[in-house]
Amino acid sequence: MRTFWNSVLVFGTLIAAAACGDDAPTAPDPEPAGQRIPNNMASVISLDTVAATAVLPLYRGEDANGAAVYFVITESNNLDEAVRLGLNWAPKIIHALGTKAVQQATTGSGGRENPNNFPVVRFSGNVDFSPIRNLVPGPQLFPLDPSTTPGSVGDADYSPVFTINDSIVFNGPHVANSTGLHDRVISIDTVGMQVTLKVVKGFYEGFAILYLSTETSHNDLSALEVGTFAPNLNEAPFPGDDKPFRSAREAIIPIVNGPTGADNPSRQGLQSAVLGEGDPLNIFQEQAGCDEPDDPAIFCDAVLYSPLWDVHPVVWTQAAIDAGVRDRITSDKREVIAPLNIIDLLADGWLMPGAPGGARNSTLGGLPAAGIIVNCPIIFVAEDSR
Repeated sequence: MRTFWNSVLVFGTLIAAAACGDDAPTAPDPEPAGQRIPNNMASVISLDTVAATAVLPLYRGEDANGAAVYFVITESNNLDEAVRLGLNWAPKIIHALGTKAVQQATTGSGGRENPNNFPVVRFSGNVDFSPIRNLVPGPQLFPLDPSTTPGSVGDADYSPVFTINDSIVFNGPHVANSTGLHDRVISIDTVGMQVTLKVVKGFYEGFAILYLSTETSHNDLSALEVGTFAPNLNEAPFPGDDKPFRSAREAIIPIVNGPTGADNPSRQGLQSAVLGEGDPLNIFQEQAGCDEPDDPAIFCDAVLYSPLWDVHPVVWTQAAIDAGVRDRITSDKREVIAPLNIIDLLADGWLMPGAPGGARNSTLGGLPAAGIIVNCPIIFVAEDSR
């Protein structure tokens, strides 16, 4: 049997990034004068923070053969479109343009039949929603057994991120077509053009958040995250690099072996999720909003935000477990008032990288990336820390 350390090495294919310097990020010009920056996903029709469900507008598109495809839109790099459609503004995703992480699309037939006069889009890539999701625990729960299979699979051209005109990029996860429904769909109304989706709980700087997890570039994580396997996402630049002037990614930190127990207030982690105890409660490095959306002079989190989350797993050491240090973590940052944070725990040796050998992220104390992307648009950030 493999040791726990060796099992963590197979978390995913480790891809080294291109040069990831320690230079400070330089923000692009955030918005036109007088333009209000989105501070939340205004298009959300309704949200149940207890049941963790969200109702979003539904858009109709076409596959390469003209058959109906249904999708949601959650982000755009273009501020005007983000405001018009009620999306998260994510300027960093423009850096994925020209890679397979951005699907080339065209305007399809059918005229303007979508909410907000959004055109019917003809996609070059498509999703097979017919597979049955099969989550098989590994010897230590996670990593998963190789027989694990996701519930939906994108084809060779599919990515949820798409462009029509090679300048504006949208994040538009597919949720339904003739093969079936995405596993996160609770109900869908193709007449009223709404879809109800199951969302996921996590943390940002000590605050509880809800996010939509729709695609993953890794087969096993696609099954665990209840998403579509979309390997093209991993072509987005760059693993371990979150610089806003060149990278389309931002870091997400899953805890591999956090405390377990469905009723345990400290519960967290991938192993706990495999046990069916609840969401893994991942930690996000940024959010999508701005503290002062009306003031163009204020630097805003959205400049750093991306829904293309670069997976940086961490593992509690045996010493931390033996010393009783292991607990729920809710922030990556030192300056945030939270009981525990990723950077200090790594520096003190209580945590270790879950993907050693990956591209090292200078903003996370050198924590390596696993070379895996999860598409997770943030839907809600609580006003009070939890």
